[in-house]
Amino acid sequence: MRLRTLSLVSLLLVVALAPATGAAATGLTDASPAHPAASAAQADSCSFPYSATDATGTEVTLDSDPKRVVTLNPSAAQTMWELGASDDVVGVSQYATYLDGADEKQNVSGAGGPSVEKVLAANPDLVLVPNTTYGFAKDRVDQIRAQGVPVFVFGTGTSLSFVADKTEQTGRLTGNCEAGRRVADDVRTSAELMREALADEEKPVGLNYFYGYTSGANTFIGDVMTTAGLRNGAAEANVTGFGQVNDELVVEMNPEYVVVPSGATIPTNEAWNSTTAVQEGNVVEVNENYLQQPAPRSVDAAETIMQAVHPEAYEEYQSLQAEANETTGTEAQTTGESSETDATAAQTTAAGDATATTETGASSPGFGAVAAVVSLLGAALLATRR
Repeated sequence: MRLRTLSLVSLLLVVALAPATGAAATGLTDASPAHPAASAAQADSCSFPYSATDATGTEVTLDSDPKRVVTLNPSAAQTMWELGASDDVVGVSQYATYLDGADEKQNVSGAGGPSVEKVLAANPDLVLVPNTTYGFAKDRVDQIRAQGVPVFVFGTGTSLSFVADKTEQTGRLTGNCEAGRRVADDVRTSAELMREALADEEKPVGLNYFYGYTSGANTFIGDVMTTAGLRNGAAEANVTGFGQVNDELVVEMNPEYVVVPSGATIPTNEAWNSTTAVQEGNVVEVNENYLQQPAPRSVDAAETIMQAVHPEAYEEYQSLQAEANETTGTEAQTTGESSETDATAAQTTAAGDATATTETGASSPGFGAVAAVVSLLGAALLATRR
């Protein structure tokens, strides 16, 4: 247990430091997860071949829908699970085992990072690489890419908006376009509804703390906190990126809430004990698999913080979510009914076309029945949006 805890600490520190050091050193793009190079028509059709430029500036081309995907970080694995595409994942990192069924996949981790040999042995069609992994294991990722394996590296996550974009891009890369758009829209909607419910609330000062480090400006965790209704005290203290926090800063900041990943603790000394957060028992523990990973379940992390800090606004948020879900369901049903009507009309037209073809002896095929099937399938997809 102690060894696992130390390993987890190492992972958390790597996640914290890679965006500030490794990512910058390797020239990863921070603004977005990727810059698609494909045409709009290609993207809408979810067809293959498909090409997109990743955060390293490399154009990645997929000749066909990848059915053997390796994820080199838990955030990439979590995203695939949320897309309902876990069956396409053949390799995961050792810290992704919290996901249902992940322990049945090939563990591609090695000493100090991904194992090139294990990744190649999994015979992947695509390797998904979050920026944290590329930041500290660039040489290994480059070795995998040198073997002709399509490798897509994402940029540095700084917000929930990034998570949504990254999710949608993952869906496109893996041929799960509809799921990617749906889950991405859920992330965007949840963040928007949180901000709406918190519009009139006073925002107390919060501090993210994990093993001597904090999340300052331009960090994904910082955005999770502010979306949930906290001010980021570290950012206001001019901390940019992930940096160390000392007792003097803690006293000066005097956080009203402290956010920690599950299993982590805060120091028990005079500086920390003097804070409003400690004196009022406002230490919010959040599942580290959601708080530390720029992936769809980060919404759960924001919800946990919001519920602890703004319980009344959280209830309003839940009501807004219920209304949004009901509206979406109604729209899907209406669209489905419309599609069924269109399908019926298409079938009628098809029957007429078939009759006309028989009567005239024409040999060209009719496409009405095919259109009907496509319409019905579209209705089914829309009806299962939620």
